[in-house]
Amino acid sequence: MIAFSATVEVATGLALLGVPAFVAQALLGAELSVVGIVVARCFGITLLALALAVWPGRDGATGAPAFRAMLLYNVLIGLYLTWMGTHWRMGGVLLWPAVALHSGVAMLLALALLGVQDAA
Repeated sequence: MIAFSATVEVATGLALLGVPAFVAQALLGAELSVVGIVVARCFGITLLALALAVWPGRDGATGAPAFRAMLLYNVLIGLYLTWMGTHWRMGGVLLWPAVALHSGVAMLLALALLGVQDAA
């Protein structure tokens, strides 16, 4: 599950670096200013770093800190995107699928983390 989540974040990070205006339009239904493009690319770099930090080792194992980091990210980004869609009434074609994806990944990571902790 952690490899899947990291792969999604690599793809999103690369998209934000390469075509931040497209991602903003597809996700939020909004255009970016010059400052928004800079911030979006910084976020893309951050997602790449997060994905690299939690990527499973050669043996496929990932520790609980990586699970907690991706769990926290997915919970918070899911909540924030939900707030953007409901409070700010923003939303492109990918907003609600992104909310569903992050919520689902968060639930699966939480279950996996509980299993990892129970085995310890």
